Amino acid sequence: MIATISSPSLSPTEYLEWEVTQAGRYEYEYGEVIEVTGGKLENNEIALNLIVLLRGHLRGKGFRILGGDAKLMALPSNIYYFPDVVVSCDPRDRNAKEFLQYPCLIAEVLSPATESRDRGIKLRNYLKIDSLQEYMLINSDSPIIEFYRRRNCTEVWEYLTINSSDLTVNDPEFQLISIDLNLSLSLIYENVDFEQS
Repeated sequence: MIATISSPSLSPTEYLEWEVTQAGRYEYEYGEVIEVTGGKLENNEIALNLIVLLRGHLRGKGFRILGGDAKLMALPSNIYYFPDVVVSCDPRDRNAKEFLQYPCLIAEVLSPATESRDRGIKLRNYLKIDSLQEYMLINSDSPIIEFYRRRNCTEVWEYLTINSSDLTVNDPEFQLISIDLNLSLSLIYENVDFEQS
């Protein structure tokens, strides 16, 4: 669930000072503070599956792989988000303490409460990040993953969808080009029962 906080506009510095004192998570867009609350268990399961797969593949390679409690500065000083999964291979992020700035891969697990923001304003802002190579939108209600991929280090983005109506019959594989990793849908959706969702 997402709720906008009714308060006077905060400067980026005021937001950063205020946010670290809060019990919950609050994103920031151009002075507006937005509360981010928890999602379904399936969302957490999917994000954790992806983090485990990424960690195993990238161990010892100097990448940072972080989950939903890691803040990302999407545009200099104007936007701070908490993506479900973020990967950075940039040396400038290796010793970051408050937030990452140079991701190569961002993944958001879609839920009814967050989907319009993840497909809308967050998509637009994420695609402005110079270091970003891939943005994944992972559906939590059915095995569908959408990708926005930067083409050959240009400002041109490609869109593609990977899906299956039944992972026991058809388990498509795909490649995360930004980190040179081949995965299958069933690995992302391990322990997620769509019958019960």
